[in-house]
Amino acid sequence: MIRSAGLRGFRHVVTELGGDPVALARRVRLDPLALDTDELLVDDVAVATVLELAAARLHRPDLGLLVSRHQDIGLLGPLAVAIVNAPTVGDTLDATSRYMFVHAPSLSVRLAPDPYGVRGVSALVYEVAPGPLPAPRQVIDICLGFLDGLLRSVVGGPYGLRTVELSHEPLAPIGVYEEFFGVRVLTGRPAALLRIPTSLVSRPLEGADPGIRRMALDFLERQTPPDDGLAPRVADALRQTLGTSAPELGDIASLLAVHPRTLQRTLARENTGFAQLLDSVRRERAHHYLTTTDLPLGQVAALLGLSEQSALSRSARRWWVTAPRDRRRAAATPRRT
Repeated sequence: MIRSAGLRGFRHVVTELGGDPVALARRVRLDPLALDTDELLVDDVAVATVLELAAARLHRPDLGLLVSRHQDIGLLGPLAVAIVNAPTVGDTLDATSRYMFVHAPSLSVRLAPDPYGVRGVSALVYEVAPGPLPAPRQVIDICLGFLDGLLRSVVGGPYGLRTVELSHEPLAPIGVYEEFFGVRVLTGRPAALLRIPTSLVSRPLEGADPGIRRMALDFLERQTPPDDGLAPRVADALRQTLGTSAPELGDIASLLAVHPRTLQRTLARENTGFAQLLDSVRRERAHHYLTTTDLPLGQVAALLGLSEQSALSRSARRWWVTAPRDRRRAAATPRRT
C-alpha cells in the first residue's frame, strides 16, 4: 500500500491533457477519492498501472515528469516535518532513507558511492521493491523528478546535480529528460539515481527548528515497519495521545496520515478494529496506573480518556471482574510464599 499523496498532480495533468482522470482511476479499480486527498492508502500496483495507462492513452510518455512538477515535500506527510527542519542536507537524506516506508513501503532511497568511482561524487539511489509488474517506469520518472525537486527546495536552488541515470530505456525523447533535469541523462543503467556532489551532504540548512524535528523523528521512530501491519501503529498512537485528547478515530487517522475509512478497512483486514484496540490500550494503561501509582481513581479515568470514574469502574469489572480499588489493593498485597 502507498499513500495517495503519490498521485498528487495526476488529476490536474490528465485533465489539462484532455483526459478523464476519474475514468482512468476506475479502469484500474482505484478509488477516485485518491485523486483529491493525500491520506488514502491505495494499492501501489494500481497507482503504477493508472500512470502507465494514462501515459499510453494520452500519448504522453513524459507523463511522470509532468506529474512530478506538481509535487512537493508536503506530500510526504510526517516525514516532511523532519525534512524541512533538518540541520543539513545529509540529515534530510538520512530521514528520507530511514522513514520512506511511512509514505510508501515499496519505495526506498539511499545514498551510495558514485557508480563510476568519481571522487567527490555520490549517488542518490531510488529503488522499487520487486512486484508482480515490470519496473514501473512512470513511477521511477516521478520519483526521480520529485527527489530533484526536494533537493532544490531544501537548498533553495541548484545543488550541483551531475547526471541522472534511468534504470529503463527513455519513455520520451532523451532531450525531454535532459531539459527537465538540466543535465545529461543516461538510460538503461543498473539503477535509477541522481549523481550529486558529496560535499552537498554536509551543507547546512537555514530555518531548522530542532524541537519540531525531534518530535517528528520521535513519531517516525515509533512507526511500525509495514510488514507488522497498521494495528500496532494505531495502538502506539493511542498510547501517545490517551489522556491528552479524546481518543477519536479521525484524530488517530490524521496522526498516522491515513484516511479514516482506510484505517477502518485495513484494521478489519487485520482482524481487529479501532474500538477493540482502544479498549486494549486502556486496559493496559489502567493496569499500569492502578498497580504502580497511587493516583486518585478520577485522575486515572481522565488519563484513560474516560468521561468519569464510574466508566472506569464499569470497564474494570469487564476486564478483571473486580473493582479498580480491589485491583489496586491486590497488587499492593504481598503474595504468600
